[in-house]
Amino acid sequence: MTSDVHTLLNHYNINTLYPSAWPAEKDESDTSNDEQPTNKTKRPAHSQAKSRYSALIRSGSDRRSLVPGSEKTGDGIENLVQKDEPDPLGGPDSVVRILRQQGLPVEEDQRLRNRFLLSSTTFSPTLYLSQVHSDASTQSLLRGLESLSKSIDQKSASLKVLVESNFERFVRAKTTIDNVYAEMRNQGVDAPVPERPRTRPRITSKGSAHFRNSSAQGSFSPRGVDKALPSDKKKHALVKESEYGVQGIKAPLIEVAVKAEEIWGPALGGQAREETLKSALASVEECSAIFKIGPALSSYAKRRDYDSVVNEYRKARRFAEEARAMANQASGGQGPLTDSQVYRVVITARMWSGVEKQIDDFRREIWRRLTNVEAPPPSAAGQNTTDEPMALIGVLLELGVEDNPIWFWLLSRYDYLKTKITASFERSRVEIEILRRRLAHAEPPPSKSAITHLKGPRDTASHDKSHHLDSPDVLELWDLIHSSVSYLLSTAGGLLGEVIEFWDKAQAFIDGKIQRTLPIGLDGQSRKHHRLSTDGVKDLQKGFVELIEMLRDSVFAFFAEPPIEDVSMLYSPFPSTTPTTPKSAVFAPFAHQDSRFKFDASNPPPPSPKRGEAWEDYAFWPPHANALGGIHYLEKVLTLVAAAAMELGDLRPVSSSSRVQEGLKTLINGTRERCVSAVAAAWIRDAEMFHLMETFVRHSDRRDLTSLPAYFLAFENAVLSGLQRLAYIPDVASRAGSSSWITPPTSTTLKLIRRDFTKTIYVVLSDMIKDAEKHTSPQDTQSLEPMNAISLSANESFDGGNGESQSIRLLLTMSNIKYFQADLIPQLITHFETAFSLRIPEETKTIKDVLGQIDAKLFKSYTGPSAEKLASMIYNGITSPSWVPTTDHPTELRPYVYEALLFVVYIHSEVSTTAAPLLHAIISHLFERMVHAFLSALLARADRYTLAALTQATLDVEFVAGILSQYTTARAGELQNEIYQQLDARTDASARQRLRKELPGMRTVLKKLREGTRGEFACFKKVKGK
Repeated sequence: MTSDVHTLLNHYNINTLYPSAWPAEKDESDTSNDEQPTNKTKRPAHSQAKSRYSALIRSGSDRRSLVPGSEKTGDGIENLVQKDEPDPLGGPDSVVRILRQQGLPVEEDQRLRNRFLLSSTTFSPTLYLSQVHSDASTQSLLRGLESLSKSIDQKSASLKVLVESNFERFVRAKTTIDNVYAEMRNQGVDAPVPERPRTRPRITSKGSAHFRNSSAQGSFSPRGVDKALPSDKKKHALVKESEYGVQGIKAPLIEVAVKAEEIWGPALGGQAREETLKSALASVEECSAIFKIGPALSSYAKRRDYDSVVNEYRKARRFAEEARAMANQASGGQGPLTDSQVYRVVITARMWSGVEKQIDDFRREIWRRLTNVEAPPPSAAGQNTTDEPMALIGVLLELGVEDNPIWFWLLSRYDYLKTKITASFERSRVEIEILRRRLAHAEPPPSKSAITHLKGPRDTASHDKSHHLDSPDVLELWDLIHSSVSYLLSTAGGLLGEVIEFWDKAQAFIDGKIQRTLPIGLDGQSRKHHRLSTDGVKDLQKGFVELIEMLRDSVFAFFAEPPIEDVSMLYSPFPSTTPTTPKSAVFAPFAHQDSRFKFDASNPPPPSPKRGEAWEDYAFWPPHANALGGIHYLEKVLTLVAAAAMELGDLRPVSSSSRVQEGLKTLINGTRERCVSAVAAAWIRDAEMFHLMETFVRHSDRRDLTSLPAYFLAFENAVLSGLQRLAYIPDVASRAGSSSWITPPTSTTLKLIRRDFTKTIYVVLSDMIKDAEKHTSPQDTQSLEPMNAISLSANESFDGGNGESQSIRLLLTMSNIKYFQADLIPQLITHFETAFSLRIPEETKTIKDVLGQIDAKLFKSYTGPSAEKLASMIYNGITSPSWVPTTDHPTELRPYVYEALLFVVYIHSEVSTTAAPLLHAIISHLFERMVHAFLSALLARADRYTLAALTQATLDVEFVAGILSQYTTARAGELQNEIYQQLDARTDASARQRLRKELPGMRTVLKKLREGTRGEFACFKKVKGK
């Protein structure tokens, strides 16, 4: 029964006896089914009746495979491999069923099934045994071997019987084939062909008889060869000369083809082209998205639209993967590709080739931009350029690269900053030195200009102060110095800001904060670039500390070292440290094209001349600059230095390194000391210029003073305040945590400021004395003549403000000294002690002593000539022979008394209109000298005094004493008593008695004399209320 079932399944080419659907392959007919016989005779009626299984039954004339159970492949080609076979080892009747039970997809996978079928050429005995007989024992395998041997023997016997029974058929077929070939080959040949012996015909089958009859009646019969054939039949002979039977029809066919081409070519060709174009258009429309990728990618790359570039690349990659999947499917035997699929694969491959080339070029461009890109200054936060490096890194990570773009950018940024710090500092240093040399070789600013700048603290408004601090050339150099230091140390737009921003980025990468926003690439291939190695982190920290030390050393060298000698950098080409160094790295704050720094390379600016000036030792101090401008700019510079040091000290790599912190503190302290030292040196030089400011023009508020004290006080206060700001850096010291960075100034610094403070006072005082005592014209001595004093008109105003008179200069200088003693010096000392928290008692005492000595010297210089002139008048008058009156009751004063008093009136007028506070001291001193002159002159007379001489001497002395009574002093009173004692000693008793009697009359005479000269000597009268 099992054998019958297997026979039925193989006969009808089905898998089961109870199929659920009609087999699809039965609907398809091969070429044999289409070739039906064209017999016009009707078949019998019974032959037209078909069985219900007629579609499954092969007829004898059907040219399909005669092997039961054979199948046809997908391309319509049959093979001898059956769909199923019984076990050749005598086991189950269906190998496929056993494999299906084991879970193998043998029905779906034809190749796999063929490896288990014995009729297949790909049959695998090993695989067959391992799957079909996986649990068979040795005995069962031996029995199977025996069954297989018997089956082979039976099939061999069947083959022998088949050959024997069909041998005659094989012979007849061979003879027929030979005859047909010989007839076709010898067609048209004239040579006789020997007649073949006739053989007795054999009874053949119906089919074979049909073929024999049909061939015997035609030209294929051997008998036909003996007949004469027309010559045109040679064209059909199977010989080379007749092109093997094609020569006869070749020319007509060519003519027909040409004619057909002429008639139907355009129509058929147009239709073909139309179909081709339609097919191409349909394919183009279907693949339009693929065609657009290349141009879109190129456009986005030119516009630097990174997001769109990445999106297009992803789209191209998706299309490429789809095409690759199609190709793999076809190569895997899952069915051929359609024409549209083939076309899609081809254009996708071409598109992907172009996209890969564009992406490679785009990657190189991104690498180049990432190397040269500059981080924007912190002030540019919020702009698109701020995240450009991160955008470039994101693009590279998205596209996928071998090298780590994060590490690459950090290293290139480090090299860029390192080169830029060195180049910028050296460039700025040379530019500063060039301007220094030009200032040093130029003529010093005129005295008038220098004085104007020193008057600035008092005359200039605070908002407009910086424009009047110094000459334009000096201010230009100060601006260059400030901008250069600011470019190095500013956190907003300076190199320090770039270094800090670099570390912030590096720290963010180390902590992994930025990586959270960066892509991981296609299939996560860039995830490996998101983490920095431990050694890389250490290298970053070392590199950052190295950048900090470079900045610190550059700034400290600029302030601590003397001016440089080599300035060849400006006219020699600057070599880049690395090929990828951006050009901006070699630029200082000022461009190379600045005309100030252009000069002939063969004639560079010569070094600064050595004249022993203090500024020759300071590279940061402009020649001929004053202290006010220096304080104004150095305060800004020192604030930058201190703020930068504090900013760097708070960063993690610096805060953990005590060595770097100490270096930053040294930078602050060293720069501060150098700045204070330079300002102090200029302070002394400016003080030496103050004597040029003394024009003896009265002060607008105090007419007894010149403008010098006010200017000096304002100047000293400004310098002391500036030095205080330089020493304590208040703008930075007020910040939290500054105490560990901004230390109090050293004792050396305070000692320097203390010394130069007192020295500037001494310098100014010394120059004041020189200005007061110098002679400007010979007429100065004549101004003290009595006649000139007498001739002074009452309508004239004795001001003396023009400073041309020596006496006026002395008076104004003495008044200034008095102001110094009483007000100015105490203010300055208080300011100094308050500003620096340092008491200077020794210096205070010394300054007061010096002021006292100067005051005494000037007082003597002014009153000395006047006192000598008065003494000469009195002495000459008393020692004159005509001094003694001729009467014992004189009622008039001698002329010398009026001359002396008028001279005192002149002195009074000069002093009162020039320096009124000095009037009492000067007149009192002159009165003492006059009394002393009276005593000397009276003692100089050798004769004894008569009553007339006593009366005249008493009248002269008492009149002068009465006129100058408010200027009397204890010393004058003592001298006056001594005069009377000397007079009394040089007279006799009678004269004394008579003089006592004359005293009431003498008082009356003195009263009349005073009333008579009230107008002339009214200036000596004491004003009520004063």
